[in-house]
Amino acid sequence: MNIPCILLPAIVGIICGILGFLLGRMNSKNEDSLASSLQADLDACKANTKNLNARLSALEAELAGKSIRTLSQSQSFAETDAPFLLFDSDLAENVMGKKIEENDLKIVEGIGPKIEALFHNAGINTWFELSEASTEKLESVLEEGGENYAIHNPSTWARQALLAYEGKWQDLNDLQENLRAGKE
Repeated sequence: MNIPCILLPAIVGIICGILGFLLGRMNSKNEDSLASSLQADLDACKANTKNLNARLSALEAELAGKSIRTLSQSQSFAETDAPFLLFDSDLAENVMGKKIEENDLKIVEGIGPKIEALFHNAGINTWFELSEASTEKLESVLEEGGENYAIHNPSTWARQALLAYEGKWQDLNDLQENLRAGKE
């Protein structure tokens, strides 16, 4: 009777040892796969960080190039002492729904190619210059162009040009939705 009493605990001990060994191996495989998964995630994050840093450097270089190019293209900057604002063509296009060229006077509701040419001949070439011009000066330029131009009302043109110059595209778009041929 003593033999079964000794055998039973020995068998239970061996079974528990085998189960412990198997469970330990399963956990070590899970830990290895978890470690591998975490390492793969870390490597992916490092690669993504490297790509983002390269993109950031490229965008900084592009921005520096635009600032220099825009400053060199703006002949009136030194002449008018206008504060320098960087033109964001992508933002303008997104809000206005069409491609916008910097200092394109035709963006102003009521100004077409012929009126723009009149203003260019009168020395008004930029949004800033148009925004600084009085309504009387604009009317005078239109009158000099002839009776076909004198009928236009430029009372909102300076305000529209200022919004374009300041890059307030949503405000400009909202204002223009309430205008007819440049008039409120």
